[in-house]
Amino acid sequence: MALLLRSIARPGLYVSRSQFGVLYRHAVPMGTTAKEEMNKFWAKNTRLNRPMSPHITIYSWSIPMMMSITHRGTGVGLSGGISLFAVAALVLPGNYPYYLDLIHSLSFGPQFLAFSKFALAFPVTYHTCNGIRHLMWDTGKGFKIPEVYRSGYVVMALSVLSSIGLACL
Repeated sequence: MALLLRSIARPGLYVSRSQFGVLYRHAVPMGTTAKEEMNKFWAKNTRLNRPMSPHITIYSWSIPMMMSITHRGTGVGLSGGISLFAVAALVLPGNYPYYLDLIHSLSFGPQFLAFSKFALAFPVTYHTCNGIRHLMWDTGKGFKIPEVYRSGYVVMALSVLSSIGLACL
């Protein structure tokens, strides 16, 4: 099958090369390998006494930096959690009422249940509120530094308050 496909594709390939000849006619083949280029790069940086990329520990942490990392983390956590829940629902024996009764039989206290609800609601509300903030940035608004900080504090406050509200339901 592969031989048949190659015999059909090759004549078309040769015909199409002539029309693109202008594009590759002036291309010069590389005279060095990627490893040699990398060695030249590092030798030049050493010779010019350039620093290596700074490690994350030397940065002074800021609210926008923390919120960006948290937004990515909640996105990965939510998608991973939803995926694991879906796979568990497909693979585990029993049905939803069975597992709900199992959780009720463990007799967790009301404080633990309220905290658990908050812990489940916070990533959802934070990611949603911060996503709306990012959508506002997509319109070109809110990029001045005071606005970035203000919107960050608003997102954090709304996330905590809405998570508490959802946990109280």
